[in-house]
Amino acid sequence: MAWVIFFIIIAILLALDLGVFHKSDEPVSMKDSLKWTAIWIGIALVFGGAIYWIYEYDLFGLDKHGLTGKKALVEYYTGYVIEESLSLDNIFVIAMIFKYFKIPPMYQHRILFWGIIGAVFFRLIMIVLGAAFVEKFDWAMYVFGGILVLSALKMLKKEDDNEDFKKSLGVRLLSKVYRIDWTIMNGKYIDVVNGKKVATSLFATLIVVEFSDILFAIDSIPAIFSVTKEPFIVFTSNIFAILGLRNLYFFLSNMIDKFKYVKFALIAVLLFVGLKMIFHHQLPILSEQTWISLVIILGLLTLGVIASLIITEKEEHDAHEI
Repeated sequence: MAWVIFFIIIAILLALDLGVFHKSDEPVSMKDSLKWTAIWIGIALVFGGAIYWIYEYDLFGLDKHGLTGKKALVEYYTGYVIEESLSLDNIFVIAMIFKYFKIPPMYQHRILFWGIIGAVFFRLIMIVLGAAFVEKFDWAMYVFGGILVLSALKMLKKEDDNEDFKKSLGVRLLSKVYRIDWTIMNGKYIDVVNGKKVATSLFATLIVVEFSDILFAIDSIPAIFSVTKEPFIVFTSNIFAILGLRNLYFFLSNMIDKFKYVKFALIAVLLFVGLKMIFHHQLPILSEQTWISLVIILGLLTLGVIASLIITEKEEHDAHEI
C-alpha cells in the first residue's frame, strides 16, 4: 500500500508540473528554477516525516531490518543527499548533451520531464534487483563498493568535452527504428517527412539523456545501499532527488563553469562511500551511525563548492589581468 500511495503522489506531482505549471514550451528563468528547486527540496524534506512515521510505528509491513523512525529518517536524508550530490555530475553531462544537439532552452524542460518518467521506471527495476542482491549475498556490498571506487577513478580520468553523442548507444539503437532528421526543431519528437515517420533531434536528445541517467544510476543506487538496505527508503530518496534534478539543472546551467571543480568533491564522495562498503565489517560504526556518513558527505560537498568558487574567481581575475 505504501508503494501504491507513493506512486500516486509522484504521478500527481508530475501531472501538476507538466500539465499545470509548465504547459507551454518556454525557457525556464533563473528565478523560476530556484523557486522550483526549493519546492522540490521542501517536498523531499517533508516526506521524511512520512518515513519517520512509517518506520517508527511499523506501518504497511515495510520494516524488514528493525529500524526506528529516527534511524529510518537519517538513512532517507543521507540517501537523498548522496543521490542529489551525484546528480550534479549528471547535470554537467546534460548541459553538454543540450549544447551538442543545439537544443533551444524552450524545449529543454519537456525533454528532462520525459527523461525522468523513464528514469523512475528503470531505477525501480534496478533498486528491486539491487535490494534482492544485497539481501541474499553479503559479499554484494564488496561488489557495489568496488563499482563505486572504479567509477571514482574513471571519473578522475574522464574527459567528456569532445564526446560525440551522435555515436552513442542510444542514438545508434534509435536509428535502427527511425531515420533521424537532425534538421527538425519544431518541438515534436516524431515527425513525417515525405510520407515517412522520422525521429527528430529532440527525440535523439531524449534517448541520450535517458541512457546517461541509466549510467549514473549504476553509481548512485549502489551508493545509497551503503546507508540502507530498505528498498522503500532507497527508492523514495532516489526519486525525490531526480525529481528536483530538472530545476536544479536550469538553476546551475548558467553557472556550470563556476562549479567545474565540484567534480573532485563528487569523486571524494564516491571513494568514501565505496570504501565504506568494502570495509563495512571493519568499520561498523559508519553503518550503525548513519549520521556520521551524512556529515562527511555534506562536508566534502561544501568544501568542493567553496574551493570551486575560489579557484574559478582566481582564474577569472588572472585572465582579466592578462
